[in-house]
Amino acid sequence: MATVRDMIRKKGTEIFTIAPSASALEAMKLMAKHNTGAVLVMEENEMKGILSERDCVRKLELSGKQAKDTKVKEIMTSKVITIEAEEELEACMSLMLNKNIRHLPVYSDGKLAGLISVRDVLREVVEVQKSMISQLEHYITGGGR
Repeated sequence: MATVRDMIRKKGTEIFTIAPSASALEAMKLMAKHNTGAVLVMEENEMKGILSERDCVRKLELSGKQAKDTKVKEIMTSKVITIEAEEELEACMSLMLNKNIRHLPVYSDGKLAGLISVRDVLREVVEVQKSMISQLEHYITGGGR
């Protein structure tokens, strides 16, 4: 079965980060520049939280705060759910669905290994299903005899 590590290998290990003291506007510009829906909030190689586009909308716009005047640490999600790289795809999918999260930091051997999104998980599920269908078609048609 596919694992979270498989997704990281395909996607790559690039992680976009921002400091807790940065402005929300800087974080939104970073997300826009890299076409990503979330950035990890890091301080001295330690994850302090995660900031998503959803956080920005809900915690800035709906409260009337200005992005340029608001620090990332004021609106970030500080209780971050993570997953180990060895976990299977199904466990990852279940965790994201049950916790209603769209981005998930991945750890391997105690170190940050990547950040996956629900889109990455969906892409991997489709790949696995295509492979299974191909194998079944091959088996049914007696391919290789």
